[in-house]
Amino acid sequence: MKEVHFLIDGESCKAPEGENLISAAKRNGTYIPTLCYLEGHESLGTCRVCTIRLQGKSVAACTLSVSEGMELEVNSSELQDMRKALIELLFVEGNHFCPSCEKSGDCELQALGYAMDMRVARYPYRFSPYDVNYQGTKIIMEHNRCVLCKRCTNLYLDDENKRVFSFIGRGSDTRVMLDLEREKSLSQEKLLEAKHLCPVGAILIQGGGFDRPIGTRKFDKAPIGEIPSGD
Repeated sequence: MKEVHFLIDGESCKAPEGENLISAAKRNGTYIPTLCYLEGHESLGTCRVCTIRLQGKSVAACTLSVSEGMELEVNSSELQDMRKALIELLFVEGNHFCPSCEKSGDCELQALGYAMDMRVARYPYRFSPYDVNYQGTKIIMEHNRCVLCKRCTNLYLDDENKRVFSFIGRGSDTRVMLDLEREKSLSQEKLLEAKHLCPVGAILIQGGGFDRPIGTRKFDKAPIGEIPSGD
C-alpha cells in the first residue's frame, strides 16, 4: 500500500494511504482521545471527543483518512480545552458516580476525565431522571451512564448477525433499547463482548459485579493514552 506523508502539529508523519487518522496518529506517537471509535471498525463520528482541525476547520478525527500533504492541528491548548469541555458535558448530562460503578477502572469516560485533569465540570449538573432497565434476562441497561456513543447499536451483532441494541426517542429523550427476544439467546461470550464494547458501564451482565480488585483493572495499569493497541 502506498505510504503518504502528513503533518501533525508541524511534525512530519507517515502512514499507509487511507488509514484512519486516529490509528495513523497513534502509529506516529500521537494519541487522539475518543469514546466512540474502535480501531478496525466503521467510524461513527458520534462523541466528537476526537475533534481536531484540518485547514482551520474543526472535524472529528475518526471520520478522516490520511492522505498526502494533510496538515493537522491536534494538540493546541484550545483543542484540548474543547475536548475537556465535551467530557465535562457527558458527565453532567448523565449520572456518573464512579466509586460505585462496576466499570470503574475500565471505563473510558472515567479514564479520559483523569487524563484531561477534570476536577469539576464547568457546567451545572442536570441530575436527569434516567432509569435502569431490568427487563432483560441476561443484560441490565444502566441508562444513567449511557453516552449514546452508538457502539452497541452500530457495531454489535448477535450470532445470527442481527442487531440487539437500537435507539428509541429523539433528542434528549433518546435511549438505547434492548431486543428482549434476541437477548435471551446470547451466549456468555457474546454477553461479555457487549459489556466490553460499551465504553462506560451502561451494559451490565446480570449477576455480575466487581470482578477484579483495584490495581488490576485496565486503566490502573496505564493511563488511557498509553494503552497498547489490542488491549
